[in-house]
Parts: sequence; C-alpha cells; structure tokens
Amino acid sequence: MEITEQAKSILAYGECCDHCLGRFFGKRSHGLTDDERGRSLKIALALTENLPYTKFSGLCWVCGNFFDKVPEWADRVISSLAGIEFSTFLIGCRVPPLIAENEEMVWSDLSLAEPEPFKSEVNREVGKAVSARIGKTVDFKKPDVVVILDLSAGSTEVQINSVFFYGRYKKFERGIPQTHWDCRACKGAGCEKCNFTGAQYLDSVEELIGRPVITAFDAKGAVLHGAGREDIDARMIGTGRPFILEVVEPRKRSLDLAELEKEINRTAEGRVSVSIKRWSDRTEVETLKSNKAHKKYRILVEVDGALSADMFANALKTLQGATIHQRTPERVAHRRADKIRERIVLDIEYAGEQDGKFVVEVLGEAGLYIKELVSGDGGRTHPSLAEILNRSAHVFSLDVVQVEGAKEGD
Repeated sequence: MEITEQAKSILAYGECCDHCLGRFFGKRSHGLTDDERGRSLKIALALTENLPYTKFSGLCWVCGNFFDKVPEWADRVISSLAGIEFSTFLIGCRVPPLIAENEEMVWSDLSLAEPEPFKSEVNREVGKAVSARIGKTVDFKKPDVVVILDLSAGSTEVQINSVFFYGRYKKFERGIPQTHWDCRACKGAGCEKCNFTGAQYLDSVEELIGRPVITAFDAKGAVLHGAGREDIDARMIGTGRPFILEVVEPRKRSLDLAELEKEINRTAEGRVSVSIKRWSDRTEVETLKSNKAHKKYRILVEVDGALSADMFANALKTLQGATIHQRTPERVAHRRADKIRERIVLDIEYAGEQDGKFVVEVLGEAGLYIKELVSGDGGRTHPSLAEILNRSAHVFSLDVVQVEGAKEGD
C-alpha cells in the first residue's frame, strides 16, 4: 500500500493531528519533523483528491492534542529543576494507556512497519523546548538529570544521577568497618542494643568520608566502592586503598576536589584520611571492584613459648612462594561459601621484633586470608605458620600497607 493510501486509512479512524499522522511513518524518512511529515501527507492527499488543504484545528483522537501543550510541559520541567546544578539532561515519560492503545491499534490494523512511538516524540519535543529555554544540552547516554513526565497526572519526577570521584584512603584507627553496618539485632530499625541508632558501629570509613561530602554536594547519600576491604580490626596505612565514592542525588556537581579533600581530612583527622585524584564514573566502579589486586600486610605475630628469631625466620622461608589451600575461615563462614581456595604467598619476610612479638611483612595474592595463614584455623588452612612451627601462633595486629594492581589513571 502506498504511503498516501496508508495515510488515508489512518485518517479514516478520525481526526488526527499532523504530529500523530507523521509519526506513523516516522522511521521511513529523515529530515522532516513528525508534524512537517504529517502536514505534507495531508497536502498530498488533498491534491490527489482535488480538494483544498485545510489546517488541522480539531481534536486528535490519538493524542488529544498533546503537542499543543509542549510549552506548558517545558515550564513544569524547568520549575522542577530549580535549585539543581546540571549541565546535561534527558526527558522521559509515562504514556497514558489510552494513547498507547490508540497508536498500537493502528500499527497492528495497517501493518505499519516504520512508526515512531508517541513516547519518543514527546521526549524529543519537550527536550528541545527545555533546551531552547535554558541553554542546557540533552544527553542520551550520561545525563546529569532525568526528568520523567507523568502525562496522566500532569506531574514531573526528577532523577538526579550520581557523581563519582576516585582516590585512596588510609584508616588509622582499628575497629572501624569500611562501610556502614546495620545493627544485627534490629536490622537498622533502631533498638536498645544499638542505642536506637540502627547501626552496629557508629562510624565507618564510608561515613567518615561521606558525611562532609553529602553536605558539600547537598546530596542524599554517599556510597563507598573500595578495591577490596580490610578487616575491621586492621588499619589501612602505607599507600592507602583505592576507592571510588558515589555521591547519590547531588544538587551540586562542580565542586573543587582539592577543597573537598581538605574538608574530609579535617573532619576525620586522626581516624581516616583521603587523597582524591580525579572525577570518575559508574563504569570505573565495576573495573575497580573486579580488579583482583595483590595486597601487602605488616603483621605482629604472637607464638606460644620461647622461640628464637632465626627459627621464626626460617619457618617463614618455608612459606615463601607456597601455594596455600584455604577452606573458608570459621570467622567468615556465615557469609561466604564453604569452599577450598588456592592462593599464593608472593613474598614473606621477617622484619624484626616489637613488644615481644615478631614483625612480618607479607605480599599475598588477592583473596589470601592472612590471619589463617598464621594460625592454620584449626587445620582449615594448609600449610600455615603454626603448622610449620608446630605450636600455636596468631596475628596480634594487622596493617594493610599496600594495595597493588589497582588502575590508577592519574
């Protein structure tokens, strides 16, 4: 069926605006807007039937003359974005069921192969109107904000996309978890055990970094994505751990990262410090979290009974380059799959004594459990330092001093 015949069949359903008529053939040609295409089709039909062309002035049975209201919707969008800093935006919409049914009926009845959905034209036309008014750019891939139009309710919903920055953090205080933990008893609801805070621990690295960030960005929240994590009783010193902080729903976006770094370090002084390198994005979060970085530890080891430094150092040499078979440790068995993992001790050396304990530096393959490498975990880790020494041994304190293998990009 020729396009003019198809257009005539569409108009037989009832009065139809130029936008809707043109949109039924929206993917067939480029260079014209839908309303220009629809008007051209009506002129062609009038000429074919030797009738005068009259400009559409009725009520469109498909969309109810929605496109006459585009300026009003642009006003709503602009009003909803007041007070939010952004450079790019995107419009989305929820289509009333009746409009969706109207156009889908025509598609099906006439077997139209190249229509454009009503939704697409709404998003484009309102987006163009907003852009012309405020001078901001539409971005289809990574917009700063997305505004959803609820056409039935006549309302808008603003979704502010996160911003991200990359850096390294150091943790100087033991007993601080990396991220927020809900109270185990009440699951975050608040109870007597947590003093109605909802938290298992009052502070975390995530919160010590995140609190000043939330204030600075006027944001809803902050989520820390780390390149691995240290135990709650371990310090993270040395070169620090790579992290990306996700700032959730920020009403401000263009902050000075150097000033932000100073503020974080001021408020978390003596507990946590950060070195912020650059802005980041969500894609890099996946890269960071999937990167299996090697880690170097400095540990204090306590052993039962008297033992010479030479005997201890020789025992460590046995572990140099060894492949360690580790069944999931007892201490994490409640949250990890019970399986045996093989990890390599890349480097291990005796570094002296401190307070009657042996100082050891260990470079382990990602996933090597250091505490169990020393203690043996009741035979679940083999070989272990305790097994080689044939006596009880355990880690008295542990510091992470280097996280290798993370992509810096700075």
